[in-house]
Amino acid sequence: MASVHKFEVEMTCEGCSGAVERILNRLKTSGVESFDISLTEKRVTITSTMTADELLDTLKKTGKKVTYLGQQ
Repeated sequence: MASVHKFEVEMTCEGCSGAVERILNRLKTSGVESFDISLTEKRVTITSTMTADELLDTLKKTGKKVTYLGQQ
């Protein structure tokens, strides 16, 4: 069953949020059902069957500072 996970991602521009969007789009076949990126709040909300650790590791691949805020 999918869970909703919230992350704080250090994004400062459209390029930053675009990098996060690209990496999450690649996971649409691996367990990510949907996601929402808020550049102004520096928040990423992901609905996925993947674990929080798997998502955290994936988001860190963007080179941005990422903090797991918990499950919704």
